[in-house]
Amino acid sequence: MEIKGKVHCFFEQSGTFKNEFIKLGIPAEDYDIQNNFGETDHKIDLFKEIEIAYEGGASVFDSMTCDDLIMAFFPCIYFCAPSQMNFTWGCINYVNMDTKEKTDAILERDRKRTYFYGLAIKMLAVADIKSLRLIMENPWSENTYLKANFILPPSLIDNNRMMRGDYRVKPTAYWFINAEPTHGYTKQLDKLKEKKTHMTSRASKVAGLCSEDRSMISPDYARNFICDFILGRPQPEICPTLFDAM
Repeated sequence: MEIKGKVHCFFEQSGTFKNEFIKLGIPAEDYDIQNNFGETDHKIDLFKEIEIAYEGGASVFDSMTCDDLIMAFFPCIYFCAPSQMNFTWGCINYVNMDTKEKTDAILERDRKRTYFYGLAIKMLAVADIKSLRLIMENPWSENTYLKANFILPPSLIDNNRMMRGDYRVKPTAYWFINAEPTHGYTKQLDKLKEKKTHMTSRASKVAGLCSEDRSMISPDYARNFICDFILGRPQPEICPTLFDAM
């Protein structure tokens, strides 16, 4: 993929990708309602912007062109495998609740999941309608909600992110809209030898906001992903060849 314009990185932890795009010579900015690291370029309610854009109103998407790329790390708090356990009466979170309280908690969680599920779909629809290039990321472990309940299959799945230098295995799916992934494979096994410091996480207390610890991305992984799947660019200093690993 050739990016003649700018990369717009959406949602939490997108700053890691932003910085790696910039190092590779591609202008990039990130957008999020949070600014906990003090580096967010545009502090903005992206959920609201998606709703407005889907209804045809003026939104942040209007300043973007087909020469740009949107990299969206859509919050997975209601789609990921651990969240699925909260939809059973036997969930440990409900151990001191009666049947009515458990059911009310599950129904409320279902309402929130439906809302964010709709936002994810609307975001992809906005990109498609406006002919914008967009990549959406979300987890892809055994019981993730999107596996059986989404409008499109993933364009690619990275089954072991540690092989590209990330902190966790964390199987992850990526949906490409108005774009196709390249298929390189940069191995960076040195990360497997390091002591991992991001193996515990604190849950966010706000609906739609993910745990920062859980969603941390290593700069190495961001660079390797960009070169392997977006730019199709070899990295001789890390891996002598770029070959199809899919």
